[in-house]
Amino acid sequence: MKKYHYTDGITSFGPFTLKELSERNITKETKVWFQGLGKWKPAGEIPELAGILKLAPPPITRATSHNANAQPPKTWLVESILVTLFCFLPLGIVGIIYASKVESQFQAGDIEGANRAAANAKKWTIAGLCVAIFIVLIYLISAIVVVLQDS
Repeated sequence: MKKYHYTDGITSFGPFTLKELSERNITKETKVWFQGLGKWKPAGEIPELAGILKLAPPPITRATSHNANAQPPKTWLVESILVTLFCFLPLGIVGIIYASKVESQFQAGDIEGANRAAANAKKWTIAGLCVAIFIVLIYLISAIVVVLQDS
């Protein structure tokens, strides 16, 4: 009885009978080998395996914008992190959350969603910076008033 081996490109598996091999969900692209074959071949090239081959899933393709060389929008991630660390934590964190969505949405083909996330990241990052500047100004004014009152 013929025994078959198959590989995932890294590890080879087997030996299997034809019935056992049919339970392995191999596709026509799966490389197989058996004694007397010589070298590994795609299962689709071996006639006796035609009845056990599973349909390969369609290749995963990335949706693209109209311009294949399109660049993702500015993420504002670095700026959001800096605002979180040095300025105003709550608004900086919101900026980080939106900034972290920009590239993944762009890669998924959601260009509009990526632009929206980038705009929100920018808005919350700048708001955090403005709040921090306002707090520093209030502190400085208060310190000046206290110093002037003591004089």
